Amino acid sequence: MVFVRLFCYVFLKSRTFSSPNYYSERCSFSIKYTMTIIKQIKTTSVACLALFLAATFSFAENGVDQKRNQLIGYMLYKQLPSLHFSDKKVDNELSQAAFDLFLKQLDYQKRFLLKEDIEELGKYALLIDDNLKSGNITLPDVGYDLLSRRIEQVKKIAADIMTGDFDTAKEEVYETDPEKLDYAVDEKELRERWRKILKAQVISRYLVLLEEQKEKGEKVKDAELWRQAKEKVDSRNGQFFTRLNQENLQDHYDRYFNAITRAFDPHTNYMPPSKKEDFDIHMRGSLEGIGALLREEDGFIKIVRIIPGSASARQGGLAAEDIVLEVAEGDDEPVEVTDMRLRDAVRLIRGPKGTEVRLTIKKPDGVVEVVPIIRDVVQIEETFVKSHVLESNEGGKIGYIKIPSFYRDFEMSRNGKVARNSTDDTREALRDMTKENVSGLILDLRDNGGGSLVDAVDITGLFLKSGPVVQVKNSFGTRKVLNDEDEELVYDGPLVVLVNLFSASASEILAAALQDYGRAVIVGGKHTHGKGTVQTIIDMNENIPLLNLRSYDDLGAMKVTIQKFYRINGGSTQFRGVEPDVVLPSLYEHLKSGEQYLDYSLPWDHVSPVPYFPYATGGIDLKKIQTKSSARIGQEEGLKIIAEEALKTKERVENTQISLKMEDMKREREESIRARETVGEHFQNYQQGQDEEFESLDPDEDQSEKDETEMLNELKEDAYIGEAIRVIDDILSKN
Repeated sequence: MVFVRLFCYVFLKSRTFSSPNYYSERCSFSIKYTMTIIKQIKTTSVACLALFLAATFSFAENGVDQKRNQLIGYMLYKQLPSLHFSDKKVDNELSQAAFDLFLKQLDYQKRFLLKEDIEELGKYALLIDDNLKSGNITLPDVGYDLLSRRIEQVKKIAADIMTGDFDTAKEEVYETDPEKLDYAVDEKELRERWRKILKAQVISRYLVLLEEQKEKGEKVKDAELWRQAKEKVDSRNGQFFTRLNQENLQDHYDRYFNAITRAFDPHTNYMPPSKKEDFDIHMRGSLEGIGALLREEDGFIKIVRIIPGSASARQGGLAAEDIVLEVAEGDDEPVEVTDMRLRDAVRLIRGPKGTEVRLTIKKPDGVVEVVPIIRDVVQIEETFVKSHVLESNEGGKIGYIKIPSFYRDFEMSRNGKVARNSTDDTREALRDMTKENVSGLILDLRDNGGGSLVDAVDITGLFLKSGPVVQVKNSFGTRKVLNDEDEELVYDGPLVVLVNLFSASASEILAAALQDYGRAVIVGGKHTHGKGTVQTIIDMNENIPLLNLRSYDDLGAMKVTIQKFYRINGGSTQFRGVEPDVVLPSLYEHLKSGEQYLDYSLPWDHVSPVPYFPYATGGIDLKKIQTKSSARIGQEEGLKIIAEEALKTKERVENTQISLKMEDMKREREESIRARETVGEHFQNYQQGQDEEFESLDPDEDQSEKDETEMLNELKEDAYIGEAIRVIDDILSKN
């Protein structure tokens, strides 16, 4: 993914950053629009000078440049309403939304602040708009002071609790969902909350030590195991409080500014200078070390996406939506990363090639496990399009193409060089499939978070003669239709497109277009992610035209939503995503993941459709296909197991209260592990987000027969690919 200043990007939430780019003449619409809003920025920036000439604010307080923060706040106040796609204004309604988001960032898990603190902070909820305009920003200061005081208080409480023992046979529960908790009324209630937290941590650590002892064949006295468990928990929490104390006042200002931008929509953000490294990681689509995209969400470090071809993808064990609880360097004591800043967590995870990092992760179904990963560099070759030929249930050949992302090196293209891209690679794979005389094709877009928009349009064109693919609308109401202008039809046979909850932006555009034309059968979960907006990056430092204001330190940047995608049938891909023609069960059904679950996401809407001609020779009887597939779900082994476990997982996740009785915790742990082992055979490759390197049609000379067989077996064990093959058989069948 290429970062180009003042260019339009489409991003996933969540954030798996997806960035469909406009390229060549297709960029002109976005560039002209961008230049228009930049002119607006420069105009409003002049007004900023009047604010600072008339004010006499202190320059620095507590190591924070107050004038710089006042300038940032005023720029957000003046520029965001004119830049953003929506008609939102910085008023009391937006102030309340920004306050709610700020509060979540401050103490989402409700482990520190008391009700009286929330009441104190609430006095500023409707003053945010006025404070930004006047430069009298106070909420970050008050929040920082309150939280710092409570952290010290809780630190002492936790230390005192750990000096005693826990009654592991006592019948009691702890609520793990912060949304179902209220803030503690007083110190007594806060202490009781932490007693339960620490008890759960100690029992969990004890069970881990017990398992390790059995695996090693050692015999350690039970009292010693409990002592070690308490010692490790005590040490980990000591590090946790130390990191919390490292937070400074400027961090709170940065979060405050980001809460204001996020009140416009989830993908509009303020990026302080300290976050630029994190942003670059997302934009490049790669991480040194393990190869996983991370985000900081409500105090947790969450895995957004596993980079195809990376150490994490090859070694397995990690998947999108996993929460990283602890990080350990080899055999060293793990460090808790809950409530840690993303950049600090990334520094712990990253490391030299060949070294081991051990991640303690919590799966979406509640299972906690340790995943060891040998760090490596991301192998770019393995992120490219992969293809293979499979055998259908009727004995014929079925083509399989996996597109991990829509890649293109725009920098090389601008310099007149031939850049490898997903369109050319897909075209080549399709031609190879034609030579193999395949009777149908599976296009796998699962976990594809997006990429180059031009490639999404062009790849759509490989399956059509020509025609419109997607519409783009800006805040002025101006629409642009992006067309496939290449009349070459590379593949015209039966086509099934696999998608899932993590298929987003550019991949949704491709799937939606093929669905609208009736060219393919879309197969997957209930819906795709629903990311149908475009962002532009505004460097705040370059939009202050007055020299005497350029003396401030780096102001950071704004990422602002300025456009929206629409299908050729007029419906938006935003919010709803793409609803597959054939819906299959998924262990992720219970997850509230996707645009529709994000705070203040832009709604679904529609525009006028554009003229297009449905695919003439498709001959797809959707009703027949849906009926047959629905009947198979309850009979086919893999899909049946996944459907059954999905219900059990949903029940476990909805039961957010956990028993703090040791025997109950032990039993729940064992049941969760057994459930994962049961479903893993049919779900593992998909669930873990693995992009195994499939044998190409023209394998390298050093590729062994054993490797090819293993990869074929992995494809055959994937229940979703199996159903896609059966759907193709249904398309071909005359019955």
